[in-house]
Amino acid sequence: MKRREFTSLLGGAAAWPLAARAQSTAVRRIGVLMNLSENEAAAQGSVAAFRQRLHGLGWADGRNVRIETRWGAGDASLYGRYAAELVALVPDVILAATTAAVVALKGVTSIVPIVFVGVIDPVGSGLVASLARPGGNATGFSLFEYAIAAKWLELLKEIAPLVTRVAVLRDPTIAAGIGQFAAVQTVAAIDIELNALGLEKAEEIEPAIAAFAHRSNGGLIVTASGFGANHPDLLTALAARHKLPAIYPFRYFVTAGGLISYGSDLVDPFRRAADYVDRILKGEKPADLPVQAPTRYELVINLKTAKALGLTVPPTLLALADEVIE
Repeated sequence: MKRREFTSLLGGAAAWPLAARAQSTAVRRIGVLMNLSENEAAAQGSVAAFRQRLHGLGWADGRNVRIETRWGAGDASLYGRYAAELVALVPDVILAATTAAVVALKGVTSIVPIVFVGVIDPVGSGLVASLARPGGNATGFSLFEYAIAAKWLELLKEIAPLVTRVAVLRDPTIAAGIGQFAAVQTVAAIDIELNALGLEKAEEIEPAIAAFAHRSNGGLIVTASGFGANHPDLLTALAARHKLPAIYPFRYFVTAGGLISYGSDLVDPFRRAADYVDRILKGEKPADLPVQAPTRYELVINLKTAKALGLTVPPTLLALADEVIE
């Protein structure tokens, strides 16, 4: 009996029968549910790093493992559909990028092992019982602590000291969106006016930013979310058009023309996730693998954008930068 037939007899892919493993061939199956669209260079780089590390560990796609990838592109409906598709393939383990992808997967299986990357506050989001002992079927690599959002406002003020009004672009539908905004609030001085832009659709971005930029001395903070992550070109273009100094959570916003970014390295967790996938394929359980924090944060500055905005980057800030784009 084939694995898929065996699964359907037991009431659906979510059951993920252990007996299916015994019937499997030497080729293992890995699912990948990404948060970005397939045409995003940052997404391709991350997946490539994951595959390369797997290959280094002895897992070659098409030889002893088959990797099935789905691209969520920040679309909630796609996460649900692709999660069901991947679980129906009866994989040995699934790599999931961001909280939304993990939530979708846990909605259809409590058994298939999940290794996540890019998740903010996995305990508070209910994905694991604790960082040291995750329990359940998921573990992985967190994106950062909420405190980093406070650093975004400090860096924005350092590079653009005349900013007195700050729009914070966040996703109001997720707890991480609320948590990041709260962290920004904790360091906002009395002379800083904060505006929460809780946007959910791409067509809302341009009118919201244009309305905010109508008054002077404005700045922009783009928090980490699936919504913002899938619109780097639009967000950086709007910031440039409206002369808004802006800080972003990841490097690829700055390579797209953004002013400054500060956040964890997005590629390294995918390499580290390959190690967890390897350990699970060799018999370890996600419940016993601790959730790990980022090992590296990077500050990236675009001097060309700074010049276009009429800003002089302080030498002290340049000295701290991991990368300066000229």
